[in-house]
Amino acid sequence: MFESLDDGAVVASMGVASRAENAACARRLEAMGELYARRAPEDDVERIDWAIDGHENVVAEISAELHVSRGRARGQLGYAIDLREKLPRVMGVFKTGVIDMRMVIALINGVGLIKEPTLMARLDVVLAKWAPRWMRLSGPKLEERVDWWVERVDPAGRRVPAACPEQRYVEWFPAAAGLVSMCAQLRATDGAALDQRLDALADGVCRDDPRSRRQRRADALGALAAGLSGLRCECESPACAAGQRPTGTSIVVHVLAEQPTVTGTGAMPGYVPGFGPLPVSAVRDLAGTAKLKPLNIPHPATGPESGYRPSAALAEFVRCRDLTCRFPGCEQPAEFCDIDHTVPYQVGGPTHPSNLKLLCRCHHLLKTFYTGSGGWADTQLPDGTVVWTAPTGRTYSTKPGGALFFPILATPTGEAAIRKLTTEPGQYRGVMMPRRKRTRYQDHQDRITAERAINEARIAADRRQYEAWLAATYEPPPF
Repeated sequence: MFESLDDGAVVASMGVASRAENAACARRLEAMGELYARRAPEDDVERIDWAIDGHENVVAEISAELHVSRGRARGQLGYAIDLREKLPRVMGVFKTGVIDMRMVIALINGVGLIKEPTLMARLDVVLAKWAPRWMRLSGPKLEERVDWWVERVDPAGRRVPAACPEQRYVEWFPAAAGLVSMCAQLRATDGAALDQRLDALADGVCRDDPRSRRQRRADALGALAAGLSGLRCECESPACAAGQRPTGTSIVVHVLAEQPTVTGTGAMPGYVPGFGPLPVSAVRDLAGTAKLKPLNIPHPATGPESGYRPSAALAEFVRCRDLTCRFPGCEQPAEFCDIDHTVPYQVGGPTHPSNLKLLCRCHHLLKTFYTGSGGWADTQLPDGTVVWTAPTGRTYSTKPGGALFFPILATPTGEAAIRKLTTEPGQYRGVMMPRRKRTRYQDHQDRITAERAINEARIAADRRQYEAWLAATYEPPPF
């Protein structure tokens, strides 16, 4: 590809590609803003206070088209709306490709508290002018420049970092096979207490334990999660005083594995939902102590169940087959999802594996209430594939997550025959759409007002302090 180019031309191609990438990103956000303007969810009086309102419907359309999570789609839509309504001149610069998404995010975040349109227009002109020259700046330096201009135009509009205690979190990420990584930020006192507790558990085994101290500390965290009073020693000596297994509370962790792997004749790894594959050796070790429960895959000739709620066996199959929400781009784990009848039970949809799937509560409500003309529609195939039709008419298919790891879970379960009802269901809805106490716009404005009030109080306190210092330092002139 680059054979005919000299070094200068190769370097120049980097710049061309970078500007094209930035411009393409700008066009994507511009299209999101246009879609939002056409949907005009703020004008939808009927749905404006719905928990899943018109804004969330646009998020779902973006999520399905880009195949990204609802959170990522919501964030990108927020940037698109701000560029369209608050920073149109910055958007014009962005479309030329000379600034990137990092710059755009910094600018949008920096002006988030500006409420006066005339002040926002002034900042839009200034930031559009300076943004290309700030591309070389690091993140902190870039924030300084943006904050400086915001401070000049509207002092109460400058964002102040949240208090450190508000930034606590614990997150888990799949790592190597059979392992998971944890990232956490705790209160200092909690971190110190946890550190000492892990040390105490790690030191509670005998000196012949084969694990390193780092490994024992990691295992000690697992012991705490299981509610155990101590860490089991692995020296395997019957005379070890620390060798008795500590008592604790019952913790359930689901592991999917094929029967040959469990019995020691297969080589297919297991799978821990949400945390990734489990090595064959680990599956075999667990098989010796864990409770084994076979998963019954419905036969294609199996008929529907009689009631609305699926039996425990059928519900377990649906959760293991799907693993996550079946809306395009959504990865909400099975334990936080509802079991949805693709063809609603109230209009003749059977309680049958070919008519059941997992949906998180948000997408379950979206599917239930945003139907009909200009709404969402879904069709389910016997192998668990779900085909979604968006309000635009575009279609998206999702495959059951469990079948990607264990193809046997995609075994067709037969056609789900639609029942013939003797009565017309009309506009029946099993539950009413939850409603907000305040609209999304009101919530957004209230958050801005609250944050600006903190800034205004800080500015007033600084002014009083300065005036007190001035009065104490300089005596008033004699008259």
